[in-house]
Amino acid sequence: MFEWDENKNQLNIKKHGVSFDDAKKVFDDPARLTLFDEGHSQAEDRYFCIGKVNDGILTVRFVIRNGFIRIIGAGYWREGRKRYEERN
Repeated sequence: MFEWDENKNQLNIKKHGVSFDDAKKVFDDPARLTLFDEGHSQAEDRYFCIGKVNDGILTVRFVIRNGFIRIIGAGYWREGRKRYEERN
């Protein structure tokens, strides 16, 4: 169901402190938000999933490719937390 580039995963861990294995947990939050990423959807549609993971609000960037959710990036970003809290 999920896939990612392992090199991007390692870079994401170094830059944002979040592994893609942990990032996939955002999809388990029943109150999660899924938003279309208009700014980065040229070649294929990209999305944000924002939800609670552990004690924080995590934002995950992803595409749907060949029936898989392909994670592109993830982090505990203020904008995602703000949108989540406004909706919940």
